[in-house]
Amino acid sequence: ANELVVRFESPVQGGVKLVKTYTLRRSAYDVQVTHEIVNAGSAPVSPQLYLQLVRGATHSGGNFLTNPTGTFTGPAVYTDAKKFQKIEFTDIEKSKADFQKDSTNGYIAMVQHYFASAWILPDGVKRENFVRKVDANLYSVGTLSPVAPVAPGASQKVESRLFMGPQEEKMLERVAPGLDLVKDYGIFTIIAKPLYWLLDKIHNVLGNWGWSIMAL
Repeated sequence: ANELVVRFESPVQGGVKLVKTYTLRRSAYDVQVTHEIVNAGSAPVSPQLYLQLVRGATHSGGNFLTNPTGTFTGPAVYTDAKKFQKIEFTDIEKSKADFQKDSTNGYIAMVQHYFASAWILPDGVKRENFVRKVDANLYSVGTLSPVAPVAPGASQKVESRLFMGPQEEKMLERVAPGLDLVKDYGIFTIIAKPLYWLLDKIHNVLGNWGWSIMAL
């Protein structure tokens, strides 16, 4: 099949049940995630949607052998207002992380060399972004979003997308605005970006990455 739907349903707790539905599509790295809050109690509830990515710390920088290009590893927040904001693990440790906390657009991400993960909410959905230290050498980036009050016997759905995949620029551009910025070229950005553009054009002609690299 080209699509697989996986549904998880929690037991009722405090009169509330959560149903999470993951929709996976063939050849796609972004997964549609539907959170449905079902009020099985007798009083209205005002829930929040809580999304988070957690990672062990591998600090950016280091020496030339461990990180020769100075590429970034860690949490990131993207908003239309402040664009791509990288957050160092050391700044979280010192409570000095500087990023836009309140927004109605963008995404949160965890970035590493070659791969990234990100939670993406629809534009217009209010959210509060956060970073925190979870445990020794363990950090998270996340977002909290208020959900409209749910009356007894009613339910509310919130759509989101979870991206987990390689840093392929064209694919990232299609998934969400600004998501291609998770591909960090480090100190060589000024020459790497145009070189990649040229490499991609050569590949469109030759159809083979090996020959394209040799041609470049």
